[in-house]
Amino acid sequence: MDAIGLSLPVCAALTTCQLFSVCAAAPVSIITNDGRHIVGILRGYDQATNLIVDESFERIYREDAGTETIILGLYVVRGDSIAVIGELDEEADAAIDFSQIRAPPLKDVAH
Repeated sequence: MDAIGLSLPVCAALTTCQLFSVCAAAPVSIITNDGRHIVGILRGYDQATNLIVDESFERIYREDAGTETIILGLYVVRGDSIAVIGELDEEADAAIDFSQIRAPPLKDVAH
């Protein structure tokens, strides 16, 4: 079983649209092609993988200070700008003190 309660063979047989429908209203973490990290609740999507994310915020990583959080609220992420999307484990995420995390900013995706 995986994080959303589906066995791997069933999950592999699902289309992207079906997977998104299973994850609707779930917390997600999105990395964009330009290196942004957006976290929020998946509220909707379309055939071009455009996403509607509610209660969203962006995490900005810095080497000289802790991770900065910018509140975005209801946000649309264009499908062609998404590098990675995954379901977020809220318990594990809440256990991390991001103000103490120092890391270089994420780099742009190179095609």
